[in-house]
Amino acid sequence: MDRRKFVAASIGSILAAKYVGAKNLAKEDDLGQQKRMEESTQLMFGDLSLKKLREDYHYYLFDDFLPFMDKYVIDHKYGGFMCNDDRDGTRINTKKRTWFEGRGIWVYSFLYRHFGKDEKYLDVATDSLKLIMKTKPSGDNLWPSVISREGKPLTPPSKRIYGSVFVAEGLTEYSFATGEQKYWNTAKEIMMKCWKVYNRPDYYPRIVADYSGPKVITFPGARIQGHAMVMITTINEMLEHRSDPDLEEIRSKCIDAVINKHFNPEFRLNNELLNHDYSRPDNYLSEFVYTGHSIETFRPIMEQAASSKDLNLFRTAAERFKRHVEVAWDQVYSGGLRSLNNVDLDLWEIKRTPKVLWAQEEALNGMMVLIEQSGDEWAKRWFANMYQYMVDKYWLKRYGYHLWITAADRKVTFTPHYDRIENYHLPRHLMLTYLALDELIRNDGRPAWPAAAKKENHN
Repeated sequence: MDRRKFVAASIGSILAAKYVGAKNLAKEDDLGQQKRMEESTQLMFGDLSLKKLREDYHYYLFDDFLPFMDKYVIDHKYGGFMCNDDRDGTRINTKKRTWFEGRGIWVYSFLYRHFGKDEKYLDVATDSLKLIMKTKPSGDNLWPSVISREGKPLTPPSKRIYGSVFVAEGLTEYSFATGEQKYWNTAKEIMMKCWKVYNRPDYYPRIVADYSGPKVITFPGARIQGHAMVMITTINEMLEHRSDPDLEEIRSKCIDAVINKHFNPEFRLNNELLNHDYSRPDNYLSEFVYTGHSIETFRPIMEQAASSKDLNLFRTAAERFKRHVEVAWDQVYSGGLRSLNNVDLDLWEIKRTPKVLWAQEEALNGMMVLIEQSGDEWAKRWFANMYQYMVDKYWLKRYGYHLWITAADRKVTFTPHYDRIENYHLPRHLMLTYLALDELIRNDGRPAWPAAAKKENHN
């Protein structure tokens, strides 16, 4: 049986998503919305009503994640996030990573801006911002990867742009939360620097293991889809309230790279790595598809297409998002596998944490965009199935712990100890989904962009 048909048929037989007689009501205040949730017939994802799903996400965010962060991870003395903790909060070390500081600033600024403007959230973001700015690099240098608890660099400037882009993302959201333009301006300076560095022909000599033998491949100047992903995501946020032709040009080039260059028409999947001139490598990397990154990348592209009402881009990104979700689905144990190391050999990353939480969350994020924008029936079925899988396999409450399993083997086997608390993908997923559910409730489940809805052809 064809793989795609098998997967879709299996999921469709287990769960169905449906509308049931929603009332046509105008927007209401919070009290009215709560009453409506209790009294009206709900849009269903499988067996879950919107009311129940929203209650679940409220618990995950406000009763589980945030209290744990406040007690164990947030550094109330020096600012920032000490993410190297065990499952019970036991601190492993006090080192801090630039990645997690930039991401944390974004999370807590977003919390402040969208969830009641509670000053305690903004204080956390402010303290982290003050800490990370102690190591602001000069010239074309990037932020160091690791800093001490007090904010001293422990590593030289990073050779990769990820950490600096995450700092820019955090500063962007902080700027919108506080209304202070200077932080947005700094974010733009960082993004322009990162774009300059990324375009160097000798950028970050990537060293990749050769899965066909015991050797490595040095890959200077590689075009990395994950880089396009973080730049599109951050620039989308930067342009939310402020136009800028420089950033619009970078975003356009990154989207073009994802849609037209990383996409491999032979197997209709995206290559993660290309040569500096965007040609395909003449080695096994021409078969390398990082499904987790591809799934995550198409979400901000769909969001940008919806914002600009670019129907062709939206449908192209949606089709390719679905394709990667279906190919990544583990037919034996369910869930999304993060990396297809060789397409022709059907060689998946199995030994090294093949089932990461963020890959499941990013799939759910993209599905929710499709549901909210176009009412996509495929997305409803898959959301119901993947959400239930994620709760059944990753939620640590059944083992007596808070939060979720971050990375695991193919069966998502529980281990009593781990060395990191995830402070970005999890809260981002919880917040974005919570807000999307609110919007669906306000709109009686109707799609925000009716023109994007079309007859379901994806079986």
